[in-house]
Amino acid sequence: MGSSSGQSSGSYDLSFKILLIGDSGVGKSSLLVSFISSSVEDLAPTIGVDFKIKQLTVGGKRLKLTIWDTAGQERFRTLTSSYYRNAQGIILVYDVTRRETFTNLSDVWTKEVDLYSTNQDCVKMLVGNKVDKDSERDVTREEGMALAEEHGWTFLECSAKTRENVVQCFEELALKIMKVPSLLEEGSTAVKRNILKQKPEHLPASSGGCCS
Repeated sequence: MGSSSGQSSGSYDLSFKILLIGDSGVGKSSLLVSFISSSVEDLAPTIGVDFKIKQLTVGGKRLKLTIWDTAGQERFRTLTSSYYRNAQGIILVYDVTRRETFTNLSDVWTKEVDLYSTNQDCVKMLVGNKVDKDSERDVTREEGMALAEEHGWTFLECSAKTRENVVQCFEELALKIMKVPSLLEEGSTAVKRNILKQKPEHLPASSGGCCS
């Protein structure tokens, strides 16, 4: 058997769903693109929901991260509950040069996470993006740390543009998730499910009987 054929499906140990949330324009998509590839273009606003898959090795485990990127705009809020379902990690992003994106995390986004997140153990991380614009900084690092501490989140500042701390952000989140037994269990179950899923699953629903 050629080993390459099976590589894509079974070549990881754990599979996690990660969400990026925060106001429109804070750089969620840029953060994701910066992590997935080595370049960051100026991206158009995300419409609805987009997700990308990244495989990486963290703590000796091969991980498949499915990272969901959401539009910050209100009119897409109807997608919310399914978007949050079964996520093991949530990255809350704000722009260090725009204070309202920081206050909205407390006023809007954390409430939404509490409302929709089905996973009590879900690991949350606060990320202040755009530190490359230090002269325009409007939120201090200390304020970010204080908010994270208040909620028990991990905290990092990064720059999607210079790629500073971008990989660390996802790696640290993954390491934290792997320390939570229930999430670790979910991550390995997802891999097992995926292997089963390779059998044809769309059987005609109209067949009536259980066996044809």
